[in-house]
Amino acid sequence: MSPKTSDGHANPASETASEPLREEPEADGPPDDARADGPGPEASRDEDPPQDGSRGDTGGEAATHEDGAGPDSPDEPGESKADLQREIDHLNDRHLRLAAEFENYRKRVRAEKRATWARAQADLVRRLVESVDDLQRVALLDPRTASVQDIVEGVDLVERKLLRALADAGLEVLDPAGEDFDPNVMEAVMMAPASSEDEDDTVDMVLQRGYLLEGHLVRPARVSVRKHG
Repeated sequence: MSPKTSDGHANPASETASEPLREEPEADGPPDDARADGPGPEASRDEDPPQDGSRGDTGGEAATHEDGAGPDSPDEPGESKADLQREIDHLNDRHLRLAAEFENYRKRVRAEKRATWARAQADLVRRLVESVDDLQRVALLDPRTASVQDIVEGVDLVERKLLRALADAGLEVLDPAGEDFDPNVMEAVMMAPASSEDEDDTVDMVLQRGYLLEGHLVRPARVSVRKHG
């Protein structure tokens, strides 16, 4: 029982002292007023927004430079058009120069070919004029004093000399007597009987000799061809 005072009432101090002390649990978190008044993580992130917009402008400038649309970009329409025009003018000038050089080359080659052909003709004429001189000597023989034998020998000499000059120039004489008929270099003008089948389509007689110059047909040989049966 609680002790009583002289007036019969219980002593409150004694009751308080007799009751066991109860420990208050410690708070794990900050005080309520700190949670209410202090800035949280979300509030700290929201505070102090960028005043001059430097963070947002940096991304915009990077995107601008990446896209090549900045003021110093070399791909501006005006500069590109000027560069293309300069390139076109350069190519046009080069084309004109090449065309002029090619035309000069054609003229030079044509002139060289004419000069080469003229030298070849002059060399052939030089070889032939000696035979012409010999032929004139034969023509000047006095028929009253010159014998037929002298005239024949003179003509034969001119022929051999003339053929030798033409052979030196690349001329080849076609005299295909007894050979097989070749329509590429021969011309059949008449037929002759053949004594056997082995002589069929062979040249019987050369009526006019043919000529080849450096492999090119100048004139086909005119011949008679044997036919059996």
